[in-house]
This record gives sequence, structure tokens and C-alpha cells, in this order.
Amino acid sequence: MGLLARAAPLILGLFIALAYKVYEELSVTPSVPNNIEFYEYWGPKGGDPYGDSLEIVPFNISYPRAVIERLREKLYDGPNLTAPLEGTAFQYGFNSGQLEKILDYWRTDYLDRWDEREAYLNKFKHFKTKIQGLEIHFIREKTESVVNPKRFVPLLMLHGWPGSVREFYDIIPRLSNRTSDKDYVFDVIVPSLPGYGWSQGTTRPGLSASKVAVMMKNLMARLGYRRFYIQGGDWGAIVANLMAILFEKDILGIHLNMCMASESPLTIGKMIVSSFAPRYFIEEQFVDFYQPVWPKIVQLVVESGYMHLQATKPDTIGTALEANPVGLAAYILEKFSTWTDPANRELDDGGLERHYTLDALLDNVMIYYLTNSITTSQRLYAESFNIEETSKRYERIPTNVPAACAKFRHELMQYPDWILKDHFTNLMQSNHYDDGGHFAALQLPDVLYADIVQFVNRLYVR
Repeated sequence: MGLLARAAPLILGLFIALAYKVYEELSVTPSVPNNIEFYEYWGPKGGDPYGDSLEIVPFNISYPRAVIERLREKLYDGPNLTAPLEGTAFQYGFNSGQLEKILDYWRTDYLDRWDEREAYLNKFKHFKTKIQGLEIHFIREKTESVVNPKRFVPLLMLHGWPGSVREFYDIIPRLSNRTSDKDYVFDVIVPSLPGYGWSQGTTRPGLSASKVAVMMKNLMARLGYRRFYIQGGDWGAIVANLMAILFEKDILGIHLNMCMASESPLTIGKMIVSSFAPRYFIEEQFVDFYQPVWPKIVQLVVESGYMHLQATKPDTIGTALEANPVGLAAYILEKFSTWTDPANRELDDGGLERHYTLDALLDNVMIYYLTNSITTSQRLYAESFNIEETSKRYERIPTNVPAACAKFRHELMQYPDWILKDHFTNLMQSNHYDDGGHFAALQLPDVLYADIVQFVNRLYVR
């Protein structure tokens, strides 16, 4: 006992020294890498990393009738769904009673009108071009009624998972056309992320969000823009943030509807401090967006089971969903229910049609089904959340790019400006909205549009 007592101060000292060293290492701000690989090749084995054609070719969405009829057969020949537990709605996942109704609408009304839906998906100008060995699909819309090139504002819009370019269909015309609230028009560029929709997925490991950021920069260069604005949510927000870090001088501004802070000791400390006295750090009318923290963390845990699966075994869940339209619809549409509003878990229909049309939701599911891109889309989690990638700690590098955060009430996680400004050192706009969730562009296109314009109006130089 005497020996233990004499050793205790030494053990305590070593523990404190170790804890301090860990804190010191975690607190170091990494620097922006100066060896970015702009020509890193992601195409099929044996290809030439410098052999990309600069050609941009028009693309038309078109599928043979046989493909649509085969889908209809699969929807009719689906599994006998297990009935939901008594008294449950969406608490156990997608309610099978509601799923049956959606499947019936899909295989009859929706597919009966597929020619109409296909025409709708083709309503904008679609293109493909090869970037770093991969075919990248994008929509590009700008009005023909403006001649002066100085009146065009380039805007790269980035979607996330399980979304697609379809999320932006209602907001694109608002941005690309003349309106009374701005004396410029946006040149709107909406790509499918690599491995999503009609953009080719890689055959090699390593295509993380930071690598996608480089590809998106190369895409904009291909379109003639060195400097431009970016808007994004979900993975789109992450990629936009990385572009603002890696290419700070070239990004005119970033507008995000999912602003995230790094999990640094400083951030954690500020979260703890603000939870004890939130009104000292947060405007009183917005305290409930952030506090109390614990229920919001619980909510995040409830909704993030998919993330652990996709960050570790994306191909396993991908195999279960490929060529399985019933499972694919349940897996994707569940997110549009509870990520839009967690209270939707208590509703038998998941609240889906309170916020979206079934046509819009099924258009998005069809993009994943027809392109067979569910597995390749999910791999982005595994490539971005592994030790090698997270050790780069990009999110801890501050960026001085002008930034705007549109904060919708039911977003999965919110950070107060007091914390966000450690990273977004030029946070120029932060608006709170009492409605809306994770898929703001699809749910509230008018609100998101107004927020984007408000931000760009602050920066636009005539």
C-alpha cells in the first residue's frame, strides 16, 4: 500500500502529461495541402490520366419500354410485406402499410405515365463530360434572354445522399431566369456526384469527398469558370466546404443548408459551455434550434444507423438493394420522412405527402434504380470516413470564403454561429427558418431560393 501511495503522484503526473499531449495534438490546426492532384485518375484500369477528351456532349435520359415493364413486374412480384406492429407508425422504420400504398401507385399510375416523367426529367439541358477518367453528368441552365456575360453568376449546386439532381428541379428555373429581386441571372450547374445517378463510379478505392471536391473544381474549369459560387446540403455541403478550404481564392462564396463544425476540443468545449448558459452565446429566439443538446444527439443517433453501415460495409447493403425496387424505395423514402421532420415517425404515412409529391419522391428513387447506382453512391461514406481520410482533418482548417448558412428547423444537427465562425471566419449570413428539414431544395424551394439570392446580393459586384 505504501508503494502504491508513493507511486500515485507519478502515475497522476504521467496521465496529466499524456492527456495534455493528446489535447495539444488534437488542437493543432493542419495546413492546406500544397500537393493537390488535379489529374488523379479514377477511370477503368489501364486508362490514361491525361487522356480525357475536353468534349462536352448533350445527354438525354431515355430507357426502353422493356426496362420499365420489367420494373413493373418486379413491383407486382414483390415480397409479402410483414405487417407493422400494433400501434406503430414509422418508429420501426418504413411502415409496410404505407409502403404497400406507394408501391401500388408506383406500378400503376406512375409507371403508366413514365413517358411524362421521363420528359419531365429531360426538361433541362443535360450533358456529360469526362473528368479524371470518369464520365460526369450535369445539368446546365441559363437564360437565353441575357447577352451581357457580366450578368451571369456561376453557381455550382451539389446534392447529397439519398438525393440526386432531382432535388433541384423546382429551384433551377427560379435561379436561371430573370426576376425582380436581382439584376443578374445564375448560370446553374448541377452535377450528379461521381457514382450517383448518371455519373460514372470509380473502380478503384479512395474516391473520398476531398477527391470529389477536386473533380468538381475541374468540372467548373471545363465549363470556363475559375471562380464561382457553390450551394449544397448533405454531401453537397461537405464537398462545398472542402472546396472552400482547398481552393479558397477561387470560391466566390458558399451557401450551405447543412453547416457543420469540426469535432475539435475547442468545438466540444464551446458546445458544453453554451449548453449551460445558451442565452449568452445564442440569440434568445433561436436557442431552441440548438438546445437542449442531449435530445438532439439522441435523435442523431437514431437516424444515423445507415451511416455506420455504409461507412463500413457499403457493398453488403448495396447488394440487398440492387435490382430490388421495393427495398430501395423503403430505404430511400424513409430518410425523406424522418429527416424532413422527426415527428413524422409518429404518423402512419410518415408525413411524406405533407411535404412532397409522390411523383417527385419516385423520380428520385427511379434515378437510383435505373442507373443501378445505390452501391456506388454509398461507397462515398466508406471512402470519406476511414482513418486515412479523417486523419487529414480538413474540417479543422478555417476558410475565409464568404459563407452563408440556411438553418432549417428540423435539420439533423445544428451548430450556433459562435462555433461555426471558428471555421467559417467570414460567415456573412445565418438565417433560421421555423419549417423545413434536410431536403430543403425539394421541400421549400422558394425559401431556399430567397436565401441564396439574399447572400449573393451581398457579394455581387456590378
